[in-house]
Amino acid sequence: MKGTGFGTVKRLEDMLESAINGTFEERDYDESRLSRLEVKWKRFLASSVTSKQRIEEEQEKIKRLISDISHQTKTPLANILLYSQLLQEKEADPELTYIVDNIRSQSEKLDFLIQSLVKASRLESEVFVLQPVRQPLLSMLKAVIDAMQEEAAKKEIKITLEFPFADIGPEACFDRKWTEEAIGNLVDNAVKYSPYGSEVIISVTNYTMFAAVHVADRGIGIKEEEQAQIFERFYRSSEVSQEKGVGIGLYLVREIAAKQNGFVKVKSKYGAGSTFSFYMIKDEK
Repeated sequence: MKGTGFGTVKRLEDMLESAINGTFEERDYDESRLSRLEVKWKRFLASSVTSKQRIEEEQEKIKRLISDISHQTKTPLANILLYSQLLQEKEADPELTYIVDNIRSQSEKLDFLIQSLVKASRLESEVFVLQPVRQPLLSMLKAVIDAMQEEAAKKEIKITLEFPFADIGPEACFDRKWTEEAIGNLVDNAVKYSPYGSEVIISVTNYTMFAAVHVADRGIGIKEEEQAQIFERFYRSSEVSQEKGVGIGLYLVREIAAKQNGFVKVKSKYGAGSTFSFYMIKDEK
């Protein structure tokens, strides 16, 4: 018997609910007992579920591929880096020293690229699910600064934390490990693109619904037409092509912010530095 009225609406609703829950099975519905609308709805949902399954299978293949690449290259890269370091310490010929330096530099770049791809893959495929909890910002920011001091010292750059709050200051909901990674990427970029002897300033704004960490540098800045592109994976401006990097750091920053119901913004004037702001919600949703 053809379903009509309330019964039809109820079956349509049940089909949609099972599709959302991932339990939809085409064989559960006999077309001879459905209305024309229900038959079309059933076929549409069956097609959607099949497409979703294919996408998930492709994502799983990509995840395994990247994991395999990481595993297979880890030991060879570690050996190349070790041997190049030993050669750097012993080689006296200027021409050969230059070659060894390049080998080490390119090996480090490749290692960084592979590790970044693994991180991005794990975030995108949700192998690692971020677990934001409400906690103070201060200790996380101090850890980021401590980790970056050695790199900043190479360029005589001062990292300053402006934190005009009593005690431990404001709290926000964030995953400590991944947020430290994101803020660390912002500070690393600030140091990388700032001139020798300059300053990188980290500050915090405590809004009603969000807490924001700002990382300001005195570097070359970003052209207005490029500001919408810098968070794309592998995007690198021609202005910084001579600097180390693979163009995935800001992409990771954006993904980490989004996974925590936050967001990231940039304010920059070409030739006058940049300020990146990482926003985190203050209460769990």
